[in-house]
Amino acid sequence: MPRLNIEGEEREYAKGTTFEEIAGEFQHKYDNQIVAVVYGSRIRELMKKVDRDEDLTFITTADEIGNNTYTRTAIMMLIKAVRDVSGKHHAFTKVEYKIGNGFYCSIKSDFKVTEVFAENVQKRMQDMVDDALPITKKGYPLDDAIEIFRKEGMDDKVRLLRYRRSSEVNVYKLDEFSDYFYGYMLPNTSYVKWFKVEKYHDGLILHLPSRKKPDQITESEPREKLFNEMVRSTKWGEMMGIETVGDLNDAICRGEFNDIMLVQEALQERRIGEIAQKIYERKDVKFVMIAGPSSSGKTSFANRLSIQMRTYGLRPHPISLDNYFVNREDTPLNEDGSYNFECLEALDVEQFNKDMVALLEGKRVEMPTFNFVTGKREMNGDFIQLKPGDVLVIEGIHGLNEKMSYALPAESKFKIYISALTTLSIDGHNRIPTTDGRLIRRIVRDARTRGATAKHTIAMWDSVRRGEHQNIFPFQEGADEMFNSAQIYELAVLKQYAEPLLFAIKKDEPEYFEAKRLLKFLDYFVAVDSQTLPKNSLTREFVGGSCFKV
Repeated sequence: MPRLNIEGEEREYAKGTTFEEIAGEFQHKYDNQIVAVVYGSRIRELMKKVDRDEDLTFITTADEIGNNTYTRTAIMMLIKAVRDVSGKHHAFTKVEYKIGNGFYCSIKSDFKVTEVFAENVQKRMQDMVDDALPITKKGYPLDDAIEIFRKEGMDDKVRLLRYRRSSEVNVYKLDEFSDYFYGYMLPNTSYVKWFKVEKYHDGLILHLPSRKKPDQITESEPREKLFNEMVRSTKWGEMMGIETVGDLNDAICRGEFNDIMLVQEALQERRIGEIAQKIYERKDVKFVMIAGPSSSGKTSFANRLSIQMRTYGLRPHPISLDNYFVNREDTPLNEDGSYNFECLEALDVEQFNKDMVALLEGKRVEMPTFNFVTGKREMNGDFIQLKPGDVLVIEGIHGLNEKMSYALPAESKFKIYISALTTLSIDGHNRIPTTDGRLIRRIVRDARTRGATAKHTIAMWDSVRRGEHQNIFPFQEGADEMFNSAQIYELAVLKQYAEPLLFAIKKDEPEYFEAKRLLKFLDYFVAVDSQTLPKNSLTREFVGGSCFKV
């Protein structure tokens, strides 16, 4: 009888006991649903079984891994429900974007999605929950798995699996419906208690719980600007014939990478030019405020936007809000005593507004420089006086927050939200989270510019994301324009830089599971060389070789 060490308590279980049975014995000790376990040095799904002595800990829906497990299972149920409700009308569901805590899914079919259809999908999903349908997992030889998905009409998965190095593929089955998911799943449908399906644009949106409130649905405010920007990028991908990783790999293997890269760069440059034109047409604009989450490519974007503004006769002057940090001893602290550089109070908001108002009035102002070594703000004789055609390009995480620029007239400000909004999918049912793309960007850049390990970058990522949710995302819909810095080819380039850094993380380190997940994710991509990238490419900000100071 294998002996398990669970929360300091040693227990014996017969071989073949499922982790679901064990979780049931301990559930009363947890506020949130147990959805997976850590068994030794591996994460295991609840349908898996005990086979040896090991340490065992539980993963709940309040954990990142647990929340993602819940989400994947709910998405599989939605896809199955759409098929069931559609009946003879064949409908293909594509999981497109995350909008707040909801997942937008487009429906390709010969009928229009209506509110009634959404209600029927909701009801079918609820029936699945009530019936506690089992979700099984079975490994198939690669060729057999490809044939399963070919019969299901999932050509996107067939293309993806052609590049699979492993000889076996795990296939999940729900009531005769087979699918493949990138990550862990729940043992049956009864676990998905909280969800809501609504019609959204021409598709459906599936609202799910967040990690903070895993036992309730958290519906987000409408984010139409964000949605429209992602739709724009999706259309770019469709135009290039690249919607999934399999499509990208096919194109790379056909020798078409250079064309893809040049078209993507041209599309982004045209978009930057359109934004510059809008700034020019608003004659009262003196302050271009740029904000976005970590690793969005803000610096490269600001430089490229400045060049486009100059083609309209404007004279842009870059300013970083970082130069308005309060002195180190005045910086607010986090609960653990560390400095909180991301809150608004870490900046001298009053002085910033005084300086900007003075510039707007035509006065000559000495601009500060923050010395990150000494932790002090310095005045080094850097004077600015705005003349006709001069525009300040201000970049910082609080750029969209009205409290940051409260004294400036609304007509003098042009706000831009930038983020790497990944619209490329692994396949139609497995989207690439925007945060994954940004995390890989940051791992590569931190190693190159700061000598930081991937372990260090991953360890601080949760804190970075908390700051983004507090200080950036709430203000994104207030932007005049949005810009998507994600490039359809970038993960194929970043792969060769990120993999060695991730492999350096050891099994006994807390960041190992995340590193392993990212390595598995990158394994889907065929790698390409970065040498042919233009010097002003946004990807250069992370891999190096940019013509800008980034």
